[in-house]
Amino acid sequence: MKKLRRIFLQFTAVLLTVGFLAYSFWPRPIEVDVARASRGSLRVTVDEDGKTRIKERYVVSAPLAGQLQRISLRAGDPVVASKTLLAVIEPSDPGLLDDRARTQAEARVKAAEAGRKQAVARLERARFAHDLAVKELQRFRQMVIGRETTYQDLESAEHKERMAQEDMKASQFAIQIADFELDLARAALVRTRPRSPGDADTWRFEIHAPVSGRVLRVFQESCTTVTAGQQLLEVGDPSDLEVEIDVLSSDAVKIAPGAKVILEHWGGDAPLMAQVRVVEPSGFMKRSALGVEEQRVNVIIDFVDPPEKRRRLGDAYRVEARIVIWSADHVLKVPSGCLFRRGEDWAVFAIEDGRAQLRRVAVGRSNALETEITSGLDEGAVVILHPGDKIQPGIRVVPR
Repeated sequence: MKKLRRIFLQFTAVLLTVGFLAYSFWPRPIEVDVARASRGSLRVTVDEDGKTRIKERYVVSAPLAGQLQRISLRAGDPVVASKTLLAVIEPSDPGLLDDRARTQAEARVKAAEAGRKQAVARLERARFAHDLAVKELQRFRQMVIGRETTYQDLESAEHKERMAQEDMKASQFAIQIADFELDLARAALVRTRPRSPGDADTWRFEIHAPVSGRVLRVFQESCTTVTAGQQLLEVGDPSDLEVEIDVLSSDAVKIAPGAKVILEHWGGDAPLMAQVRVVEPSGFMKRSALGVEEQRVNVIIDFVDPPEKRRRLGDAYRVEARIVIWSADHVLKVPSGCLFRRGEDWAVFAIEDGRAQLRRVAVGRSNALETEITSGLDEGAVVILHPGDKIQPGIRVVPR
């Protein structure tokens, strides 16, 4: 009896040992991170840093040589067109009384008159273009109501109308500046003529603000002798901003005028909406932070949100821009980390009945986070995120 009991205990111990060893070496399911193929909106963007800049800025220069009095204005001070005194120049004799100075002053008057005529012609052309854009926009709106065209064509017409309006505003500003230049040139011409006794007070040459806005920079603050054409200060309207973004030339060809732009990390609580106005036709070479020379292209962007949402945003401020080059709704997508190369094809590991199964897929558009799946995968399929070398077809897996 004792012998049978001993044999039984030995047999039981052997079974337990074998079971323990079998359990220890039995392949266990690999824990994996998973995601689900789902339908939703997908947006492909070009992400780059940019900086704001004032659309229309004006550099005030000395129209004639003389003694500049100290400029009391500082950067940020408000100015009113034709009212705020910017600088005072006291011409010095006899330099202004020679034939060369007089001839130069007369030439500047003629050049200013020609510049004003060109500005007037540009304004007329901009008005005609704006009138045409307004008529086309009205026609497209009627066609959309009758379902004779698409909303994309309507958005393109709205963009053209807005750009034509901006061109007309720029042309109006150019006429204002041309008038200011002409007044300065004529005043400088008067100062080159000999003065009569008692004209000491009228001999002072005063320069008033050409446009309303604020002082951006003061180039020459102290009292000194200046020459004709020397820069004194810069003025502009800080609320009339645009954004300049330089992108790779390979990305620039994908960006179309009118594309939507999302501006983030500019300092406000919410992103700002903007729109591409123009992609400049010429590029330039720029060295990256890693020392690599890259061919870049400037993209100019207009704000869509009103100035009230960006009151503290000023000139040359940094922003992060996401330029939308493609977007669609109700597309089948998966996280980009699920995809890997299998030969010449793209593939994912889908989980079926607790095992990883290789699925070759066809992909469409992709951004840094998500990728469109055009075939090879069904909606709702569970796929493995970032599959490692241990993941092989048929292996048991379990979601982490």
